[in-house]
Amino acid sequence: MLLLAFDTSSPAITVALHDGDRLLAEHTMIDARRHGELLAPGIARVLEHAGNAATDLTDIAVGVGPGPFTGLRVGLMTARALADALPVQLHGVCSLDVVAAAIVSGEPYLVATDARRREVYWATYTSDGTRLDGPHVDKPADVAWRGPSYGAGAAMYNDIFDNVVNAELPNAATLASMVATGAAVLLPADPIYLRRPDAVEPPARKVVTPA
Repeated sequence: MLLLAFDTSSPAITVALHDGDRLLAEHTMIDARRHGELLAPGIARVLEHAGNAATDLTDIAVGVGPGPFTGLRVGLMTARALADALPVQLHGVCSLDVVAAAIVSGEPYLVATDARRREVYWATYTSDGTRLDGPHVDKPADVAWRGPSYGAGAAMYNDIFDNVVNAELPNAATLASMVATGAAVLLPADPIYLRRPDAVEPPARKVVTPA
């Protein structure tokens, strides 16, 4: 196996390469507005670091969100294009699950990431990382949760969320390990937006027939 993993559902443009036994390379940049510019160089960097070419890949794993439309679309379209061109197996994973997989907790917990518009994407998990509920998008005050809270979304609203533990973002090294070891709940490589598009189709124009 040679697995390329990446996630663009958050301000982190994060990429990793895994051979099925160990992590070979990883690269992460934080920039909420440059996903389209930074993803391809990040992929090239991890392949070069490991001494591999794209044609050596056997699998691609991609975070499918939830996340803001533009950044998430960059990752999903890149994953689909590479998987079709090479061709290789393509695996989708909920990006909140990726954050949860890096957490060690003795009790159920919440993971929340920034959804903008003063909202968060969130899901709850058992102590062993199994998703209980979600993903959802809500105003922080509308999330009925009392307990440990993780993720950048929780940290942004630590006056609302109790017991904020850290501000983790999705990480491609964790995503790669999840898929390589069979620990991930695999999904189709379709984006989880959770919101309807802002743009709406204009109403049909009325045609006035002369009397």
